[in-house]
Amino acid sequence: MTRRRYAQIGLGGRSRMYTHAVVEEYAETSEMVALCDINEGRLELALESALGWGGDPKGYLAHQFDRMIGETRPDTIIVTTKDCFHDIYIVRAMELGCDVITEKPMTTDATKAQRIIDAVRRSGKRCRVTFNYRYSPPRTQMKALLMAGVIGDILSLDFHWLLDIRHGADYFRRWHRNKENSGGLMVHKATHHFDLINWWLSSVPETVVAQGQRRFYTPKTADRYGLTNRTERCHTCPETACRFRLDMAANEGLKALYLDNEVYDGYFRDRCVFSELIDIEDTMNVLVSYASGAKMSYSLNAFSPWEGYVVALNGTKGRLEHTTVESSYINADGSVPGQTLERGTRIRVIPHFGPSYDVPVWTSQGGHGGGDSRILEDLFSKDPPADPYLRAADQRGGAYSILTGIAANRSIATGQIVRIDDLVHGIGMPDYPPMPTGNEPLSFDQGPPIDIVQTEL
Repeated sequence: MTRRRYAQIGLGGRSRMYTHAVVEEYAETSEMVALCDINEGRLELALESALGWGGDPKGYLAHQFDRMIGETRPDTIIVTTKDCFHDIYIVRAMELGCDVITEKPMTTDATKAQRIIDAVRRSGKRCRVTFNYRYSPPRTQMKALLMAGVIGDILSLDFHWLLDIRHGADYFRRWHRNKENSGGLMVHKATHHFDLINWWLSSVPETVVAQGQRRFYTPKTADRYGLTNRTERCHTCPETACRFRLDMAANEGLKALYLDNEVYDGYFRDRCVFSELIDIEDTMNVLVSYASGAKMSYSLNAFSPWEGYVVALNGTKGRLEHTTVESSYINADGSVPGQTLERGTRIRVIPHFGPSYDVPVWTSQGGHGGGDSRILEDLFSKDPPADPYLRAADQRGGAYSILTGIAANRSIATGQIVRIDDLVHGIGMPDYPPMPTGNEPLSFDQGPPIDIVQTEL
């Protein structure tokens, strides 16, 4: 069997999941022919890891990207760079004849999103955006319940996402702290959340209005904690008792990936979370109208005492409530990212006429609630199973997921309602599963609780 050839650009903390999957887990179907990064030290580290997993890719620096494709002839480029560079490598890879798999967010602003949409149409190549949360069993179960019409037509929803004080702070010490790099949390983080809603509704956003501010990760908060001798990074800061301090030297993974490689590019992974140089918000509130007619109230806070979310969908037949508690983590610190905790994770159906009931929650171990392993299987296995939930996403889903956040950023800056179709043109409707038509007759007799049986996908 001919193996599909992959090359990967961007070798930071999130990259290793894909490298390992191609080199070892799916070696029967896949081959990693090249690895590429802007940082020479991280490139050498990734090459050593790949060799240990049984691979032998060639190494290239970022300015050698075209040469890498010409010499190694990959079928697909995996893009796991800093968010603001995604469009450069996605577009160039397609121009050079390659398909693309890209980490979320697909990109960070409307102009870059338009470049990707146009490049897909022009080149005829495929662009896959990796929304692993769709593959997490509890989120898939929510889609199954909605497809079954358990609450009828969805009219409105409330969605509140909480980043805890440990995980949330990490966005304010990395490159994500500046919008030019990440689009802010409205794009980098909330792309997951907005994609879930688009997919759950099988619809796309039309208008967005938002407010946002940074009130916690500020110099004033540091002063209130008594951290008056702080410096711009943790590694040299005299405030060693600071509860927000990241000691990279004490963590083998962070030390190897970042601290030991600062000499090559000057990137500090441990900048002060209370710095005046931060320009992203830590508190955001958004109102979204969808093509289906549904309306959403959404919030994101990055300094909460627990990690997870609460979502409630209101329909013509009742209400569907879902709460998930997740494990906290710091990117690349060796812990499992976003592990769903059974404690506090719940799905409840509340019919209009009838008793409410809890639905036994589909659970799984692993990163992002079990979504990481399932999306890797879908990406790299020989025969991925047929998927009635259509969880695979391309540039269309990738665009609509970020455009809610891009529109929110614009609304925060201007105070105006923003129309999605004013931002990017020619996206096309994503492939979403059909939902109840909205014409089904309603009844006072809601019937017995619905039985949704988990299938392994």
